[in-house]
Amino acid sequence: MAAPTGLRLPRYRHDPEGTHPPLDSAGYRSTALRHPKQPLVVLPQQLTEVTGPLLGPGRIGEFDNDLTRQHAEEPQGQRIIVTGRLLDGEGRPVRNSLVEIWQANAGGRYRHTGDRWPAPLDPNFDGAGRTVTDGEGRYTFTTIKPGAYPWKNHDNAWRPSHIHFSVFGSAFTQRLVTQMYFPDDPLFAQDPIFNSIPDEKARQRMIARFDLDRTEDHWALAFQFDIVLRGREASVFEDEEDEH
Repeated sequence: MAAPTGLRLPRYRHDPEGTHPPLDSAGYRSTALRHPKQPLVVLPQQLTEVTGPLLGPGRIGEFDNDLTRQHAEEPQGQRIIVTGRLLDGEGRPVRNSLVEIWQANAGGRYRHTGDRWPAPLDPNFDGAGRTVTDGEGRYTFTTIKPGAYPWKNHDNAWRPSHIHFSVFGSAFTQRLVTQMYFPDDPLFAQDPIFNSIPDEKARQRMIARFDLDRTEDHWALAFQFDIVLRGREASVFEDEEDEH
């Protein structure tokens, strides 16, 4: 399909070596069951890939970006504010882009039928939110700091506290998923998902920065987490099938 006159189709850009994890990571056992066995095929981006449904503010509810106000009572745990900018490979803001998050509660448990470990569910916390970036590419969420939780990848395995992020371009085919971690987590050293990123500098870009200036007195700690889509400072994006 030929592009209409004046429509600029995006081009693929290759991120620096070591930015993204190998599809088959030895320490992350489930990748052995799902990584592709054949070389990937790059498909050209045409009109279908660069246009799509409107994801504007009219689809966002009043408390969609405040996970502490979605129920009649407050959730348990430490209140936090997470803010940042969505940027392209040239450092320019990506405006009006849908940003979604999902996370475990303060006890490290997801509101999901597949999560059965005996940490309490919080009736006042669903663990999901969304917002749209503003004219500067900025987003803000108010939520609860998630707890660590066990998983079955290896002996005495625990995932560090983290928040999943999903960002969209102008179409659903342009979705990218990443994880945000918290500074100085003692579980980094034994987590194969975090350590599947070959480049140490790329791993550090998955860790949010504590932001005292945006911390609200007697209310919530603040963390800054920018998401860069491409280029030398690109964020690390993951396989969308990863449930952890």
